[in-house]
Amino acid sequence: MVKPIQPGGSGGSSQRPDLTLQTLSQVADDAFAGPAPNTPKTPADEGKEFFLGERSEGEQPIRVYELRLDPDGGPNKERSYIRLPPAYTPYILRVSLDAGTPASKSGIFKTNFPLDGGAFERDKYAERKLPTDLSKPIQVDLPISHAGAFVYWVEYDGDAPGERIQGREGYFNIDPILRVHARTPILSTDLKPLLPSDGGAKLLPELVNLPLDGIAMLTVVSKWMGPISQWRKHFEEASDRGYTMLHWTPLQERGASDSPYSIKDQNKYDLRAFDTSIEPEAAAAQMQEILRVAKDEYGLLSLTDVVLNHTASDSAWLIDHPEAGYSPSNTPHLSPALEIDTAIFEFSASLVDSGLPTRITSQKDIDTLLVALTEVLKSRDLWHYYVLDVQSEKASVLSALSSNNVTFWNGEDVAGKSVVEIAKLVRSLGLVQGLGSLASRYCAHVDGAVSAGLMKAAFVNLGDDPEALATAWVRVVDVLNVPLYAEWEEDTRIALDSIKNRLKYTRLDANGPKLGEISRNSPLVEPYFTRLPGYESDPTTYSLANNGWIWNADPLVNFALHPAKAYLRREVIVWGDCVKLRYGPSPSHNPWLWNFMTSYVTSLAQSFDGFRIDNCHSTPLHVGVAMLDAARKVNPNLYVCAELFTGSEEMDLLFVRKLGVNTLVREAGNAWDPKEFSRIMYRFGLGKPIGSMDAACMTSIEELTPPFGKGPTRPCIVSPHNGSIPHALMYDLTHDNETYLDKRTAEHALAVAGIVTFGYCAIASVKGFDDLYPKLLNLVEEKRRYEITGVGENSGIARAKRVLNGLRREMVLGGSEEGHVFQDGNYIMIHRVHPGTQNGYLLVANTAFDKRPKERGWVSPIELSRTRAKFVCGFAIDIPSYEVPKDAETIKGLPGTLIDLPEVAVVQKSRSDGPYCSIIVPDFFPPGSIMIFEVEVQHLDPTLDAFCSSPVSASTAFSSLTLVDLNVVLYRADGEERDATNGVYGVYDVPEMGKLTYCGLEGWMGPLRKVMMYNDLGHPLCENLRKGTWAMDYTLGRLVKQADKFPNLAGPAQWFKERFDRIKKDVPGFLRPKFFAIVISTAYKAARQAAIEQCSEFVYTGHDFTQNLALCAVQMYGMVQSASLHPGNATPSLAAGLPHFSSGWARCWGRDVFISLRGLFLTTGNYEGAKDHILAFASTLKHGLIPNLLDSVRNPRYNSRDSPWWMLQNIQDYANMAPNGLSILSEPVRRRFPADDSWVPWNDPRAYAYTSTLAEIIQEILQRHASGISFREHNAGAALDTQMKEAGFDISIAVDWETGLIHGGSEYNCGTWMDKMGESEKARTKGVPGTPRDGAPVEVVGLLKSTVRWLSGLVEEGKFPFEGVIANVGGKDRVVTYAEWDELIQRSFERCFYIPQDPDEDLNYAVNTSLVNCRGIYKDVYGSGPGREWSDYQFRPNFPIAMTVAPELFDPSHALHALQLADQVLRGPLGMKTLDPSDMQYRGNYDNANDSADGAIAKGLNYHNGPEWGWPLGYFLRAYLYFDTKVGAGKEDPMETLHYLHRALLKPRHHIQSDPWAGLPELTNEDGAYCRDSCNTQAWSASTLLDFLEEVRRYS
Repeated sequence: MVKPIQPGGSGGSSQRPDLTLQTLSQVADDAFAGPAPNTPKTPADEGKEFFLGERSEGEQPIRVYELRLDPDGGPNKERSYIRLPPAYTPYILRVSLDAGTPASKSGIFKTNFPLDGGAFERDKYAERKLPTDLSKPIQVDLPISHAGAFVYWVEYDGDAPGERIQGREGYFNIDPILRVHARTPILSTDLKPLLPSDGGAKLLPELVNLPLDGIAMLTVVSKWMGPISQWRKHFEEASDRGYTMLHWTPLQERGASDSPYSIKDQNKYDLRAFDTSIEPEAAAAQMQEILRVAKDEYGLLSLTDVVLNHTASDSAWLIDHPEAGYSPSNTPHLSPALEIDTAIFEFSASLVDSGLPTRITSQKDIDTLLVALTEVLKSRDLWHYYVLDVQSEKASVLSALSSNNVTFWNGEDVAGKSVVEIAKLVRSLGLVQGLGSLASRYCAHVDGAVSAGLMKAAFVNLGDDPEALATAWVRVVDVLNVPLYAEWEEDTRIALDSIKNRLKYTRLDANGPKLGEISRNSPLVEPYFTRLPGYESDPTTYSLANNGWIWNADPLVNFALHPAKAYLRREVIVWGDCVKLRYGPSPSHNPWLWNFMTSYVTSLAQSFDGFRIDNCHSTPLHVGVAMLDAARKVNPNLYVCAELFTGSEEMDLLFVRKLGVNTLVREAGNAWDPKEFSRIMYRFGLGKPIGSMDAACMTSIEELTPPFGKGPTRPCIVSPHNGSIPHALMYDLTHDNETYLDKRTAEHALAVAGIVTFGYCAIASVKGFDDLYPKLLNLVEEKRRYEITGVGENSGIARAKRVLNGLRREMVLGGSEEGHVFQDGNYIMIHRVHPGTQNGYLLVANTAFDKRPKERGWVSPIELSRTRAKFVCGFAIDIPSYEVPKDAETIKGLPGTLIDLPEVAVVQKSRSDGPYCSIIVPDFFPPGSIMIFEVEVQHLDPTLDAFCSSPVSASTAFSSLTLVDLNVVLYRADGEERDATNGVYGVYDVPEMGKLTYCGLEGWMGPLRKVMMYNDLGHPLCENLRKGTWAMDYTLGRLVKQADKFPNLAGPAQWFKERFDRIKKDVPGFLRPKFFAIVISTAYKAARQAAIEQCSEFVYTGHDFTQNLALCAVQMYGMVQSASLHPGNATPSLAAGLPHFSSGWARCWGRDVFISLRGLFLTTGNYEGAKDHILAFASTLKHGLIPNLLDSVRNPRYNSRDSPWWMLQNIQDYANMAPNGLSILSEPVRRRFPADDSWVPWNDPRAYAYTSTLAEIIQEILQRHASGISFREHNAGAALDTQMKEAGFDISIAVDWETGLIHGGSEYNCGTWMDKMGESEKARTKGVPGTPRDGAPVEVVGLLKSTVRWLSGLVEEGKFPFEGVIANVGGKDRVVTYAEWDELIQRSFERCFYIPQDPDEDLNYAVNTSLVNCRGIYKDVYGSGPGREWSDYQFRPNFPIAMTVAPELFDPSHALHALQLADQVLRGPLGMKTLDPSDMQYRGNYDNANDSADGAIAKGLNYHNGPEWGWPLGYFLRAYLYFDTKVGAGKEDPMETLHYLHRALLKPRHHIQSDPWAGLPELTNEDGAYCRDSCNTQAWSASTLLDFLEEVRRYS
């Protein structure tokens, strides 16, 4: 959610909590004080220098990762976490935001990444102002140069004056750069594993970058390694086994328990690790040196645990700084918890004297002890901490009354209320101080003056009797105490249950530690508090709460703080050797502890390459953030991993984002069967699926503008970033989990090792896993040392692990990021390959989750299409005995023998779809066995990717296409294609998915976009492609089929053929989806670009939304056989909408063409297409009208009163917008019909017999209207219209020369765009128009006014040959000039159409007050016919059309109010409601199939009585922009209006981006709901929004 910022606030560090002391950021420097150096260059400085510097020879294109933000400036859920690669070379994170979205309003992008150089500081934010041009894309390029965890957000103007909004935060984490020594190959040239003695995987001098996926980590416990002088042999063993990193449990001085995680002194290493007595400073130096040896001589990076939550209970510094822990002194609510803990101590010590059992041998013993303990706790009277002290409360009332210190009660009247009611009131008003604080006995109390005043007000009958009033208060207190006693009892019950359960586990359960005898030194349960020296004299200060964990706890809640009762209720699984650290909200609350612990982490960061955050989920987030910031200041490339037990991926993500955790620990051991194991590997270790498309299909090559405004332009590769899941560190076994002998089977370890190492993620293990330790080693009690076994005898599975780790390292460094995980019964197969060559390795593992006979079991042959496979190695493990080896000095594994499996022959076979190899698992392949094969796709040309995706070749192939050609290539709905190809081709039908929307590339891109983005290779389209080449044949075939009519298609057809031929020849079926997607997406980009390049500068330089809308012009403008602008030959024509208006008589509509023409043709620059349509319709002029249905000019129908006015508006627009546009008036137009309006066939000699200029046609339209029009439609009757009543075929139109308005129509026809005719016989609406709109429709008046105004101006300039029209005015024929007509309408309009807000003003307007439903609006019609006068007053979305074309008609303040009302009442998500919902006729959902008896909706009669139509939205926006910038909020600053109106574009913008039709619908049902009877994409819906955006461009 967005957060408001104080007006005028910057949203900078002043808005952030204080997480660091000023000294904290200096701790690292102070801890290692030396002479202050000159300020060195930071990584951010170096990144800046890189982009400012000249390009170097051979420099690769810059990688650009594009992050699209939501309209509020925040990331969507999928992109809330962005993981970015290491900055080996600086790259760009491009943040993009749609223009005009709320966050773009004076938007400022803020991040704490040091964009301008310098060092990172958590609360220091770099800023980038967002571009303000609403017509251009908004992009901010962030130069990325170093690792770390960073936050960002967008700050922008809110709606209230001066309000600034801070958008939702997003996070990006950048992986650190890790470098290790390169190694020689692990396999010989003949694919045999090489041992160290053979030179295999030998360390080389040069360093290589190690991706996080290349980490192979080994956990080691230093106290089992012996002294530091013996560590080299451990390094050698780990290195030989193929590990790249050592995970060290804490190396600091250990506490009394000897657990590495119970650290006694955080700033001292454990001196027992050294051979001789040594000073701490020298120990630190030696430790740093031995870690250097591990890295430089053995290729092992080092990572250590960092423990921030607790310290050893015997840490000496706690005595001096008890404030570092939680005690009753600083956390008072722990007081009763301490009393319980002390009672348990004393009870444990008294068992012998009390005759109670000291050893637990049965449940009865536990029950006996709990009964006794319950009595002990009762004797402690802990209820004192909860309740009010009755005697004290009475005394305080008496004291107040006696001293006359009474607080007058001024609350609600309490006289006569019962004590229960008064008690409830006291509690609800919070009058009880200290309630629930548990800070001390009887800490809950009410001020005596208050309680005395309350009693006097409540018990007036008691007068001033102090004793009676005090006694009354006691009765109230008794009621108050009832729930408090119950609370104490419940807390005590929970505490006793917790004690009972813990006692049972620790002393009785078979799988528990069975601690033995209970005594003072070994109390009943673990102590919750550590009692430091000084406890006897000051127990509240020197009793510190021990740390632990709680089942299902909220990790963001500190269970030691009030109001948590975890210590009181004994809910903490406590670690008795660790004191929980109390940092407080910020360093200022506990400065010593913050400084001490910061010194600890920064010193470790100097020596180690990485941290594992121990108990991360319980580390306070602000502490972790600050500590890691300090560590990264010392070591910017610090690698951080953590194990989280939050129980929620969303919560995990919170820690990952905030802390910058690079990797989360995942455990293969959590899988309980092969299916779950394969799921875990797929989820966290797959990498990308084989045949992934995103890298090849979702990238684009561009030129990078210098991010600092200076420096050279560089080529770049742009990839969308769709969000990340946390990177995984997959453990085959962790150091604190049971072994596979205990959990599954010992043999299972080998299978797990193989499966895990074939994962594309970081991996980790423990020495005990490789050496087959039979039992989990106890970190506290185990004193023996590791046995060095290397990779030889008695090394368990180590030799296999060496091969696996070696191959894995080579695969990761080589980029084999694609994989396939397949489970077949007990078998799991992992196939890992390089995305380019498709070469790699196949692992076959026979899991051993449970004990089974040593047989291979059932498994299908493994078949790999067009692939050659060669056996590399195989292993099985034979464990003759599961007896735990007994050795007092050395830790030993099970006596297992690693068996090398004989070579498995791979059979090459052939079938109809090409060659394949078949791998049959050998008979001897017992559970736990693995085998590895090298795999290579045969004959796959490594250049095929580049060949198919080359933008240059695609651009060449598609650049010569015209817009009409591109309509074929990109679009074509099913009806269009079948019409154009005589039924040979329609849309492609994908089994299990359904038909595509289009035959062209946009049809394929509908499903492919998500398939490519998410590599969804399980999609039905991918399955169809794997099974055959039908999709390729279809794509090519339809172009070849139509190349004779569209010769330019030969180029794209040849381009497709060349690529499809090679794919069919060389590519195995499983890779076909990838290569098909590459070809289609490359072609789509080229075709789309070819279309955009033919558009106007407004489109070409515009943002995605503008371009998507402009492409609707290509979508709608095409050529079919059954519809044309000429009756004798096929020409391109504009479809009204798809799929319903794709062909035949229904394709091209006069009204739709001319509502759409300005936006789709003129704003996009297709002036020729616009001209063709104007002249074609002009040729059809008859009766002074143009047809609504053109029907290829063969059988046009003249039943549309508004169509000629839309055409005249478009002629005006053409004249104003097209180059030399006015010359169109001189264009000759051959007339389809004779001058006498007689009907003749198109091929009759009388057709096209004479010619007019377009100016003459304009004049004829106006003159015919001025003279009056009256005719009956040609061929009237059922042959023309089966629904119309006879009277409906009669057309009449006339001008009222009193007002200048044109009136027409009747109750039997509907001559405007709201033209639904009733069809239902059942509802008796057949032949009844849904919206006749007879009279003078408001939009027709506006169009008329626009026309005569324009012509008047042309006449004045001498550019139009006709001064006006001849009309009969007052019974006489005379010339009415266009200027006179213009003025007449101007004078009449407001009086005729405006409905004032104040009824008292009705007399000034033509208003029938009794018919008014809504005020402050403009009528929809003036002069509806008899009996329909009420329809004049309906609130509909037509008046903004008149406002747009003739704004001068409207009083600006009236206009703006009406528009604001329309905004509230009529505007929907994707369009405008066609009727006010408060209107009795309103029906918001259109269903043309409804054949009910309800006349309002039967057969869709409500088509225009509520459903939300798309095209009026554009006119509404244009009108609002005009008037709001004239008299409204945008008068001073138009950007106010523009940003407001752009909110109305959010839904259309999203719809056109996401809908497979790539357009905007004709209409929706109420509130934007899908309407099944609507065209999915409609020409005018897109057009009018283009009109609006084109006007926005002028303002911008």
